[in-house]
Amino acid sequence: MKLEKLRHVFVFLLAVFLAAPAAAQDSSGNAAENGPDINTSPASPGKAWIIPIQGDIEPSLAVFVRREGRKAQAAEASFVIFEIDTFGGRVDTALQISSFIMSLKNTRTVAWVNAGEESMGVSWSAGALIAFSCSDIYMAAGTSMGAAAPVTAGPGGTMEAAGEKTVSAVRSQMAALAERNGHPAGIALAMVDTDVELWEAQINGEVKALTLGELERLEKEAKNVERVGIISPGGKLLSLTGNEAVRYGLARGIADDRESLLAALGASSLIETSQPGIADGIISFLTSGPVQGILILLGIVMIFLEINSPGFGIPGVAAIIAFALVFGSGVLLGKVGSAELIIFLIGVGLLAVEIFLIPGFGVVGISGIILIGLSLVLSMQDFVLPRSNWEWDILGRNALVVSFGIIASVAGIAIIALLGPRVKLFDRLALGTAIEGTAGGPDPENAEGVNRKALIGRTGVAATVLRPSGKAEIDGEFYDVETDGIFVEQGNHIRVARIQGNSIFVKKI
Repeated sequence: MKLEKLRHVFVFLLAVFLAAPAAAQDSSGNAAENGPDINTSPASPGKAWIIPIQGDIEPSLAVFVRREGRKAQAAEASFVIFEIDTFGGRVDTALQISSFIMSLKNTRTVAWVNAGEESMGVSWSAGALIAFSCSDIYMAAGTSMGAAAPVTAGPGGTMEAAGEKTVSAVRSQMAALAERNGHPAGIALAMVDTDVELWEAQINGEVKALTLGELERLEKEAKNVERVGIISPGGKLLSLTGNEAVRYGLARGIADDRESLLAALGASSLIETSQPGIADGIISFLTSGPVQGILILLGIVMIFLEINSPGFGIPGVAAIIAFALVFGSGVLLGKVGSAELIIFLIGVGLLAVEIFLIPGFGVVGISGIILIGLSLVLSMQDFVLPRSNWEWDILGRNALVVSFGIIASVAGIAIIALLGPRVKLFDRLALGTAIEGTAGGPDPENAEGVNRKALIGRTGVAATVLRPSGKAEIDGEFYDVETDGIFVEQGNHIRVARIQGNSIFVKKI
Protein backbone atom coordinates (compact mmCIF):
# COMPACT_ATOMS: atom_id res chain seq x y z
CA MET A 1 0.00 0.00 0.00
CA LYS A 2 2.80 2.41 0.83
CA LEU A 3 4.58 1.71 -2.46
CA GLU A 4 1.32 2.19 -4.35
CA LYS A 5 0.78 5.54 -2.62
CA LEU A 6 4.35 6.61 -3.37
CA ARG A 7 3.69 5.83 -7.02
CA HIS A 8 0.71 8.20 -6.98
CA VAL A 9 2.77 10.88 -5.27
CA PHE A 10 5.50 10.73 -7.90
CA VAL A 11 2.88 10.85 -10.66
CA PHE A 12 1.68 14.04 -8.96
CA LEU A 13 5.25 15.41 -8.88
CA LEU A 14 5.74 14.69 -12.56
CA ALA A 15 2.44 16.38 -13.37
CA VAL A 16 3.48 19.54 -11.48
CA PHE A 17 6.82 19.52 -13.28
CA LEU A 18 5.14 19.33 -16.67
CA ALA A 19 2.19 21.60 -15.88
CA ALA A 20 4.14 24.68 -14.73
CA PRO A 21 5.99 25.29 -18.04
CA ALA A 22 2.79 24.46 -19.94
CA ALA A 23 0.90 27.15 -18.02
CA ALA A 24 3.50 29.68 -19.12
CA GLN A 25 2.91 29.19 -22.83
CA ASP A 26 1.06 31.88 -24.77
CA SER A 27 -1.51 31.24 -27.48
CA SER A 28 1.16 30.89 -30.16
CA GLY A 29 2.89 28.13 -28.24
CA ASN A 30 5.83 30.27 -27.18
CA ALA A 31 6.51 31.57 -23.68
CA ALA A 32 5.30 35.14 -23.42
CA GLU A 33 8.63 36.05 -21.94
CA ASN A 34 10.52 35.03 -25.07
CA GLY A 35 8.16 36.71 -27.52
CA PRO A 36 8.75 36.90 -31.26
CA ASP A 37 12.25 37.15 -32.64
CA ILE A 38 13.50 40.72 -32.85
CA ASN A 39 13.72 42.00 -36.41
CA THR A 40 17.04 43.75 -36.72
CA SER A 41 16.50 44.98 -40.29
CA PRO A 42 16.57 48.75 -40.81
CA ALA A 43 13.36 50.42 -39.64
CA SER A 44 11.16 52.05 -42.22
CA PRO A 45 10.99 55.82 -41.76
CA GLY A 46 8.10 57.63 -40.17
CA LYS A 47 6.18 54.83 -38.43
CA ALA A 48 5.48 55.10 -34.71
CA TRP A 49 4.23 52.64 -32.08
CA ILE A 50 2.94 53.78 -28.64
CA ILE A 51 3.34 51.60 -25.55
CA PRO A 52 1.67 52.92 -22.36
CA ILE A 53 3.44 52.63 -19.01
CA GLN A 54 0.71 53.52 -16.59
CA GLY A 55 -0.11 52.80 -12.96
CA ASP A 56 2.22 51.08 -10.53
CA ILE A 57 5.45 49.68 -11.91
CA GLU A 58 4.89 45.97 -11.18
CA PRO A 59 6.52 42.80 -12.59
CA SER A 60 3.60 42.10 -14.93
CA LEU A 61 4.21 45.49 -16.59
CA ALA A 62 7.70 44.38 -17.63
CA VAL A 63 6.19 41.39 -19.46
CA PHE A 64 3.76 43.68 -21.28
CA VAL A 65 6.45 46.20 -22.29
CA ARG A 66 8.83 43.51 -23.57
CA ARG A 67 6.12 41.79 -25.59
CA GLU A 68 4.80 44.99 -27.16
CA GLY A 69 8.33 46.33 -27.77
CA ARG A 70 9.19 43.22 -29.75
CA LYS A 71 5.99 43.59 -31.74
CA ALA A 72 6.97 47.17 -32.56
CA GLN A 73 10.36 46.06 -33.82
CA ALA A 74 8.82 43.25 -35.84
CA ALA A 75 6.58 45.89 -37.45
CA GLU A 76 9.71 47.95 -38.26
CA ALA A 77 8.57 50.99 -36.30
CA SER A 78 10.96 53.93 -36.54
CA PHE A 79 9.74 55.35 -33.23
CA VAL A 80 8.74 53.41 -30.12
CA ILE A 81 6.95 55.87 -27.84
CA PHE A 82 6.55 55.02 -24.16
CA GLU A 83 3.60 57.00 -22.82
CA ILE A 84 4.46 57.35 -19.13
CA ASP A 85 1.96 58.15 -16.40
CA THR A 86 3.02 56.72 -13.04
CA PHE A 87 3.89 57.59 -9.48
CA GLY A 88 6.52 54.80 -9.53
CA GLY A 89 6.81 51.28 -8.20
CA ARG A 90 9.34 48.50 -7.90
CA VAL A 91 12.93 49.45 -8.67
CA ASP A 92 13.85 46.00 -9.98
CA THR A 93 10.99 46.08 -12.50
CA ALA A 94 11.95 49.60 -13.59
CA LEU A 95 15.52 48.42 -14.17
CA GLN A 96 14.25 45.48 -16.24
CA ILE A 97 12.14 47.79 -18.39
CA SER A 98 15.07 50.21 -18.65
CA SER A 99 17.42 47.46 -19.85
CA PHE A 100 14.90 46.31 -22.44
CA ILE A 101 14.40 49.84 -23.79
CA MET A 102 18.14 50.27 -24.18
CA SER A 103 18.35 46.94 -26.01
CA LEU A 104 16.00 48.06 -28.80
CA LYS A 105 17.92 48.46 -32.06
CA ASN A 106 17.24 50.37 -35.25
CA THR A 107 14.55 52.46 -33.62
CA ARG A 108 14.28 55.74 -31.76
CA THR A 109 12.90 55.39 -28.24
CA VAL A 110 10.81 58.28 -26.91
CA ALA A 111 9.45 58.92 -23.41
CA TRP A 112 6.27 60.98 -23.42
CA VAL A 113 4.75 62.25 -20.17
CA ASN A 114 1.16 62.88 -21.18
CA ALA A 115 -1.67 64.79 -19.52
CA GLY A 116 -5.14 63.56 -20.43
CA GLU A 117 -8.58 63.26 -18.94
CA GLU A 118 -7.76 59.99 -17.16
CA SER A 119 -4.04 60.51 -16.58
CA MET A 120 -2.16 61.89 -13.58
CA GLY A 121 0.40 63.70 -15.71
CA VAL A 122 3.43 62.54 -13.72
CA SER A 123 6.55 60.47 -14.24
CA TRP A 124 7.93 60.11 -10.75
CA SER A 125 10.29 57.72 -9.03
CA ALA A 126 10.69 54.56 -11.16
CA GLY A 127 8.87 56.35 -13.99
CA ALA A 128 11.69 58.92 -14.17
CA LEU A 129 14.27 56.13 -14.40
CA ILE A 130 12.37 54.63 -17.34
CA ALA A 131 12.13 58.04 -19.03
CA PHE A 132 15.90 58.55 -18.78
CA SER A 133 16.35 55.21 -20.59
CA CYS A 134 14.84 56.68 -23.76
CA SER A 135 16.70 58.60 -26.45
CA ASP A 136 14.29 61.54 -26.32
CA ILE A 137 11.89 62.94 -23.75
CA TYR A 138 8.75 64.96 -24.49
CA MET A 139 6.30 66.27 -21.92
CA ALA A 140 2.84 67.78 -22.05
CA ALA A 141 2.15 71.13 -20.44
CA GLY A 142 1.20 70.73 -16.79
CA THR A 143 3.07 67.47 -16.28
CA SER A 144 6.08 66.81 -14.05
CA MET A 145 8.99 64.41 -13.68
CA GLY A 146 11.36 63.60 -10.83
CA ALA A 147 11.35 62.54 -7.16
CA ALA A 148 13.22 59.36 -8.08
CA ALA A 149 14.77 58.60 -4.69
CA PRO A 150 14.23 54.92 -3.78
CA VAL A 151 12.07 54.17 -0.75
CA THR A 152 11.35 51.08 1.31
CA ALA A 153 8.30 49.92 3.23
CA GLY A 154 8.81 50.52 6.95
CA PRO A 155 6.92 49.23 9.98
CA GLY A 156 3.17 49.61 9.63
CA GLY A 157 3.41 49.98 5.85
CA THR A 158 4.82 53.52 5.95
CA MET A 159 7.31 54.46 3.24
CA GLU A 160 10.80 55.41 4.37
CA ALA A 161 13.88 56.65 2.52
CA ALA A 162 16.19 53.85 1.43
CA GLY A 163 19.71 53.52 2.77
CA GLU A 164 22.78 55.12 1.23
CA LYS A 165 23.79 51.90 -0.51
CA THR A 166 20.53 51.75 -2.44
CA VAL A 167 20.51 55.49 -3.17
CA SER A 168 24.06 55.26 -4.47
CA ALA A 169 23.18 52.39 -6.83
CA VAL A 170 20.12 54.14 -8.26
CA ARG A 171 22.00 57.46 -8.49
CA SER A 172 24.77 55.81 -10.50
CA GLN A 173 22.30 54.11 -12.80
CA MET A 174 20.38 57.34 -13.43
CA ALA A 175 23.60 59.18 -14.20
CA ALA A 176 24.71 56.41 -16.56
CA LEU A 177 21.39 56.54 -18.41
CA ALA A 178 21.62 60.33 -18.69
CA GLU A 179 25.15 60.16 -20.12
CA ARG A 180 24.19 57.40 -22.55
CA ASN A 181 21.20 59.28 -23.97
CA GLY A 182 22.56 62.83 -23.76
CA HIS A 183 20.35 64.01 -20.89
CA PRO A 184 21.72 66.42 -18.24
CA ALA A 185 23.47 64.23 -15.67
CA GLY A 186 23.08 66.84 -12.94
CA ILE A 187 19.31 66.69 -13.22
CA ALA A 188 19.39 62.90 -12.94
CA LEU A 189 21.50 63.10 -9.77
CA ALA A 190 19.30 65.77 -8.16
CA MET A 191 16.19 63.68 -8.78
CA VAL A 192 17.63 60.77 -6.78
CA ASP A 193 19.87 62.26 -4.10
CA THR A 194 18.78 64.96 -1.64
CA ASP A 195 22.43 65.86 -1.02
CA VAL A 196 22.84 67.15 -4.59
CA GLU A 197 22.51 70.91 -4.99
CA LEU A 198 21.47 71.91 -8.52
CA TRP A 199 22.08 75.37 -10.02
CA GLU A 200 20.98 77.19 -13.14
CA ALA A 201 23.90 78.74 -14.97
CA GLN A 202 24.58 80.43 -18.29
CA ILE A 203 27.59 79.30 -20.28
CA ASN A 204 28.21 81.40 -23.39
CA GLY A 205 24.58 82.50 -23.15
CA GLU A 206 23.25 78.92 -23.01
CA VAL A 207 21.14 77.85 -19.99
CA LYS A 208 22.46 74.79 -18.15
CA ALA A 209 21.44 72.87 -15.05
CA LEU A 210 24.61 71.96 -13.13
CA THR A 211 25.45 70.48 -9.80
CA LEU A 212 27.35 72.71 -7.42
CA GLY A 213 30.49 70.68 -8.03
CA GLU A 214 30.18 70.99 -11.82
CA LEU A 215 29.49 74.71 -11.54
CA GLU A 216 32.52 75.39 -9.34
CA ARG A 217 34.77 73.39 -11.67
CA LEU A 218 33.57 75.30 -14.74
CA GLU A 219 33.96 78.63 -12.95
CA LYS A 220 37.62 77.79 -12.41
CA GLU A 221 38.16 76.66 -16.01
CA ALA A 222 36.20 79.34 -17.92
CA LYS A 223 35.43 83.03 -17.51
CA ASN A 224 32.08 83.09 -19.30
CA VAL A 225 30.14 81.16 -16.62
CA GLU A 226 27.37 83.00 -14.81
CA ARG A 227 25.30 81.71 -11.89
CA VAL A 228 21.62 82.50 -12.41
CA GLY A 229 20.00 80.86 -9.38
CA ILE A 230 19.52 77.67 -7.47
CA ILE A 231 17.11 75.14 -8.96
CA SER A 232 17.07 72.54 -6.19
CA PRO A 233 18.72 73.22 -2.81
CA GLY A 234 20.34 70.53 -0.71
CA GLY A 235 17.91 68.44 1.28
CA LYS A 236 15.26 68.51 -1.47
CA LEU A 237 14.48 66.10 -4.30
CA LEU A 238 14.23 67.64 -7.74
CA SER A 239 11.01 67.55 -9.77
CA LEU A 240 10.62 69.50 -13.00
CA THR A 241 7.54 70.68 -14.85
CA GLY A 242 7.33 70.22 -18.60
CA ASN A 243 8.45 73.79 -19.34
CA GLU A 244 11.32 73.56 -16.85
CA ALA A 245 12.45 70.28 -18.41
CA VAL A 246 12.55 71.97 -21.83
CA ARG A 247 14.39 75.00 -20.43
CA TYR A 248 17.15 72.89 -18.88
CA GLY A 249 17.57 70.56 -21.85
CA LEU A 250 15.98 67.44 -20.39
CA ALA A 251 12.91 67.42 -22.63
CA ARG A 252 13.12 68.16 -26.34
CA GLY A 253 9.78 69.89 -26.43
CA ILE A 254 6.18 70.20 -25.29
CA ALA A 255 3.64 67.82 -26.85
CA ASP A 256 0.10 68.10 -25.54
CA ASP A 257 -1.39 65.37 -27.76
CA ARG A 258 -0.35 62.55 -30.04
CA GLU A 259 -0.65 64.61 -33.18
CA SER A 260 1.76 67.28 -31.95
CA LEU A 261 4.14 64.58 -30.68
CA LEU A 262 4.18 62.75 -34.02
CA ALA A 263 4.71 66.07 -35.81
CA ALA A 264 7.63 66.96 -33.53
CA LEU A 265 9.21 63.57 -34.16
CA GLY A 266 8.63 63.69 -37.91
CA ALA A 267 6.60 60.49 -37.79
CA SER A 268 4.32 60.03 -40.78
CA SER A 269 1.90 57.55 -39.22
CA LEU A 270 0.97 55.65 -36.09
CA ILE A 271 1.08 51.87 -36.51
CA GLU A 272 -0.60 50.93 -33.27
CA THR A 273 -1.20 51.92 -29.67
CA SER A 274 -0.67 48.94 -27.38
CA GLN A 275 -3.20 48.28 -24.65
CA PRO A 276 -2.95 45.73 -21.83
CA GLY A 277 -5.31 42.84 -22.52
CA ILE A 278 -7.16 40.31 -20.40
CA ALA A 279 -4.05 38.12 -20.24
CA ASP A 280 -2.02 40.99 -18.78
CA GLY A 281 -4.70 41.55 -16.14
CA ILE A 282 -4.65 37.85 -15.26
CA ILE A 283 -0.84 37.86 -14.92
CA SER A 284 -1.00 40.97 -12.73
CA PHE A 285 -3.67 39.30 -10.56
CA LEU A 286 -1.83 35.98 -10.24
CA THR A 287 1.49 37.62 -9.35
CA SER A 288 0.05 39.79 -6.57
CA GLY A 289 1.19 38.90 -3.06
CA PRO A 290 -2.22 37.93 -1.59
CA VAL A 291 -3.09 35.66 -4.52
CA GLN A 292 0.32 33.96 -4.42
CA GLY A 293 -0.14 33.31 -0.70
CA ILE A 294 -3.60 31.82 -1.26
CA LEU A 295 -2.32 29.58 -4.08
CA ILE A 296 0.48 28.28 -1.85
CA LEU A 297 -2.03 27.64 0.95
CA LEU A 298 -4.37 25.79 -1.40
CA GLY A 299 -1.57 23.78 -3.02
CA ILE A 300 -0.08 22.51 0.24
CA VAL A 301 -3.46 21.63 1.76
CA MET A 302 -4.44 19.76 -1.40
CA ILE A 303 -1.16 17.82 -1.31
CA PHE A 304 -1.99 16.76 2.25
CA LEU A 305 -5.49 15.65 1.26
CA GLU A 306 -4.17 13.78 -1.77
CA ILE A 307 -1.52 11.94 0.22
CA ASN A 308 -4.12 10.90 2.81
CA SER A 309 -6.74 9.71 0.33
CA PRO A 310 -6.76 6.55 -1.79
CA GLY A 311 -5.78 6.75 -5.43
CA PHE A 312 -5.33 10.03 -7.29
CA GLY A 313 -8.25 12.42 -7.37
CA ILE A 314 -9.57 15.96 -7.10
CA PRO A 315 -7.12 17.14 -4.36
CA GLY A 316 -4.16 16.12 -6.51
CA VAL A 317 -5.56 17.92 -9.55
CA ALA A 318 -6.24 21.04 -7.46
CA ALA A 319 -2.67 20.97 -6.10
CA ILE A 320 -1.27 20.68 -9.63
CA ILE A 321 -3.35 23.64 -10.79
CA ALA A 322 -2.37 25.78 -7.78
CA PHE A 323 1.37 25.21 -8.12
CA ALA A 324 1.22 25.38 -11.92
CA LEU A 325 -0.24 28.89 -11.53
CA VAL A 326 2.47 29.87 -9.02
CA PHE A 327 5.37 28.60 -11.12
CA GLY A 328 3.71 29.37 -14.46
CA SER A 329 3.26 33.04 -13.58
CA GLY A 330 6.91 33.08 -12.52
CA VAL A 331 7.90 31.66 -15.90
CA LEU A 332 5.94 34.42 -17.64
CA LEU A 333 7.84 36.99 -15.59
CA GLY A 334 11.15 35.34 -16.47
CA LYS A 335 11.86 34.37 -12.86
CA VAL A 336 11.50 30.58 -12.95
CA GLY A 337 13.86 28.08 -14.49
CA SER A 338 14.47 24.39 -14.10
CA ALA A 339 16.33 24.90 -10.80
CA GLU A 340 13.25 26.17 -8.94
CA LEU A 341 11.11 23.30 -10.25
CA ILE A 342 13.72 20.69 -9.34
CA ILE A 343 14.08 22.09 -5.80
CA PHE A 344 10.28 22.01 -5.43
CA LEU A 345 10.01 18.42 -6.63
CA ILE A 346 12.80 17.31 -4.31
CA GLY A 347 11.02 19.01 -1.40
CA VAL A 348 7.70 17.29 -2.10
CA GLY A 349 9.53 14.00 -2.61
CA LEU A 350 11.21 14.30 0.80
CA LEU A 351 7.81 14.96 2.38
CA ALA A 352 6.40 11.84 0.73
CA VAL A 353 9.32 9.74 1.94
CA GLU A 354 8.89 11.11 5.47
CA ILE A 355 5.18 10.31 5.49
CA PHE A 356 5.30 6.83 3.94
CA LEU A 357 8.69 5.33 4.73
CA ILE A 358 10.04 6.95 7.89
CA PRO A 359 8.19 6.76 11.21
CA GLY A 360 7.55 10.06 12.97
CA PHE A 361 8.43 13.45 11.53
CA GLY A 362 12.03 14.60 11.59
CA VAL A 363 14.89 15.99 9.53
CA VAL A 364 13.71 14.62 6.20
CA GLY A 365 10.23 16.16 6.50
CA ILE A 366 11.54 19.49 7.75
CA SER A 367 14.09 19.56 4.92
CA GLY A 368 11.26 18.96 2.44
CA ILE A 369 9.26 21.90 3.80
CA ILE A 370 12.34 24.15 3.67
CA LEU A 371 13.06 23.18 0.05
CA ILE A 372 9.44 23.77 -0.96
CA GLY A 373 9.52 27.22 0.67
CA LEU A 374 12.89 28.03 -0.95
CA SER A 375 11.65 27.08 -4.42
CA LEU A 376 8.55 29.22 -3.99
CA VAL A 377 10.59 32.25 -2.87
CA LEU A 378 12.99 31.87 -5.80
CA SER A 379 10.06 31.60 -8.21
CA MET A 380 9.04 35.16 -7.26
CA GLN A 381 12.39 36.87 -7.92
CA ASP A 382 15.04 36.93 -10.64
CA PHE A 383 18.04 36.62 -8.32
CA VAL A 384 19.29 34.01 -5.86
CA LEU A 385 21.36 36.03 -3.40
CA PRO A 386 20.43 39.72 -2.92
CA ARG A 387 23.17 42.19 -3.76
CA SER A 388 21.42 45.48 -3.04
CA ASN A 389 19.04 46.89 -0.49
CA TRP A 390 16.02 46.80 -2.80
CA GLU A 391 16.76 43.13 -3.55
CA TRP A 392 16.79 42.49 0.21
CA ASP A 393 13.39 44.22 0.38
CA ILE A 394 12.07 42.01 -2.42
CA LEU A 395 13.45 38.89 -0.72
CA GLY A 396 11.78 39.90 2.55
CA ARG A 397 8.43 40.51 0.84
CA ASN A 398 8.57 37.18 -1.01
CA ALA A 399 9.60 35.29 2.14
CA LEU A 400 6.67 36.90 3.97
CA VAL A 401 4.20 35.77 1.28
CA VAL A 402 5.55 32.21 1.28
CA SER A 403 5.67 32.05 5.08
CA PHE A 404 2.05 33.18 5.24
CA GLY A 405 1.06 30.47 2.77
CA ILE A 406 2.93 27.72 4.60
CA ILE A 407 1.80 28.73 8.11
CA ALA A 408 -1.80 29.13 6.96
CA SER A 409 -1.66 25.75 5.25
CA VAL A 410 -0.35 24.09 8.43
CA ALA A 411 -3.24 25.66 10.33
CA GLY A 412 -5.65 24.48 7.66
CA ILE A 413 -4.29 20.94 7.80
CA ALA A 414 -4.67 20.95 11.59
CA ILE A 415 -8.29 22.07 11.30
CA ILE A 416 -9.01 19.40 8.69
CA ALA A 417 -7.40 16.75 10.90
CA LEU A 418 -9.61 17.79 13.82
CA LEU A 419 -12.87 18.25 11.93
CA GLY A 420 -12.36 15.63 9.25
CA PRO A 421 -14.28 12.83 11.02
CA ARG A 422 -17.25 15.18 11.52
CA VAL A 423 -17.44 16.49 7.96
CA LYS A 424 -18.86 14.15 5.34
CA LEU A 425 -16.69 15.81 2.68
CA PHE A 426 -13.67 14.15 4.30
CA ASP A 427 -15.17 10.68 4.76
CA ARG A 428 -12.65 9.29 2.27
CA LEU A 429 -9.82 10.47 4.51
CA ALA A 430 -11.10 8.88 7.74
CA LEU A 431 -10.67 5.34 8.97
CA GLY A 432 -14.08 3.72 8.59
CA THR A 433 -13.55 0.70 10.85
CA ALA A 434 -13.11 0.42 14.56
CA ILE A 435 -9.78 -0.70 15.99
CA GLU A 436 -10.45 -3.93 17.82
CA GLY A 437 -7.09 -4.32 19.50
CA THR A 438 -3.56 -3.01 19.93
CA ALA A 439 -0.09 -4.35 19.33
CA GLY A 440 0.05 -5.36 22.99
CA GLY A 441 -3.20 -7.37 23.00
CA PRO A 442 -6.95 -6.77 22.91
CA ASP A 443 -8.46 -3.31 23.13
CA PRO A 444 -8.60 -2.25 26.81
CA GLU A 445 -12.27 -1.29 26.58
CA ASN A 446 -13.20 -4.63 25.04
CA ALA A 447 -11.13 -6.31 27.75
CA GLU A 448 -13.43 -4.72 30.29
CA GLY A 449 -16.40 -6.28 28.57
CA VAL A 450 -17.51 -3.17 26.64
CA ASN A 451 -18.27 -4.14 23.05
CA ARG A 452 -18.72 -0.82 21.28
CA LYS A 453 -20.06 -2.38 18.10
CA ALA A 454 -22.90 -3.91 20.11
CA LEU A 455 -24.08 -0.39 20.91
CA ILE A 456 -25.10 0.31 17.31
CA GLY A 457 -28.87 0.70 17.20
CA ARG A 458 -29.26 1.06 20.96
CA THR A 459 -31.27 4.01 22.30
CA GLY A 460 -30.63 6.28 25.22
CA VAL A 461 -30.90 9.79 26.59
CA ALA A 462 -28.60 12.81 26.19
CA ALA A 463 -27.19 13.28 29.69
CA THR A 464 -25.72 16.64 28.67
CA VAL A 465 -26.24 19.08 25.81
CA LEU A 466 -24.54 17.69 22.68
CA ARG A 467 -22.71 20.61 20.95
CA PRO A 468 -22.12 18.29 19.04
CA SER A 469 -20.22 16.21 21.62
CA GLY A 470 -21.16 15.38 25.20
CA LYS A 471 -22.36 12.48 27.33
CA ALA A 472 -25.29 10.11 26.86
CA GLU A 473 -26.82 7.41 29.05
CA ILE A 474 -27.29 4.11 27.19
CA ASP A 475 -28.55 1.02 29.02
CA GLY A 476 -27.69 2.57 32.36
CA GLU A 477 -24.08 3.39 31.33
CA PHE A 478 -22.64 6.82 30.48
CA TYR A 479 -20.64 7.25 27.26
CA ASP A 480 -18.83 10.10 25.51
CA VAL A 481 -20.77 10.59 22.27
CA GLU A 482 -21.05 13.08 19.43
CA THR A 483 -23.41 13.91 16.62
CA ASP A 484 -22.78 14.74 12.96
CA GLY A 485 -22.85 18.44 13.78
CA ILE A 486 -26.44 18.43 15.05
CA PHE A 487 -27.31 20.27 18.31
CA VAL A 488 -29.18 18.00 20.79
CA GLU A 489 -30.75 19.30 24.00
CA GLN A 490 -30.20 17.53 27.31
CA GLY A 491 -32.87 14.89 27.97
CA ASN A 492 -33.66 14.23 24.30
CA HIS A 493 -33.74 10.60 23.19
CA ILE A 494 -30.91 9.43 20.93
CA ARG A 495 -29.94 6.32 18.98
CA VAL A 496 -26.38 5.06 18.30
CA ALA A 497 -25.86 5.43 14.54
CA ARG A 498 -22.32 4.18 14.06
CA ILE A 499 -18.97 3.54 15.69
CA GLN A 500 -15.96 5.21 14.09
CA GLY A 501 -12.65 4.45 15.76
CA ASN A 502 -13.16 5.25 19.43
CA SER A 503 -16.00 7.69 18.68
CA ILE A 504 -19.67 6.88 19.21
CA PHE A 505 -21.92 8.80 16.81
CA VAL A 506 -25.56 9.24 17.76
CA LYS A 507 -28.67 10.70 16.16
CA LYS A 508 -31.60 12.42 17.75
CA ILE A 509 -34.78 10.33 17.73
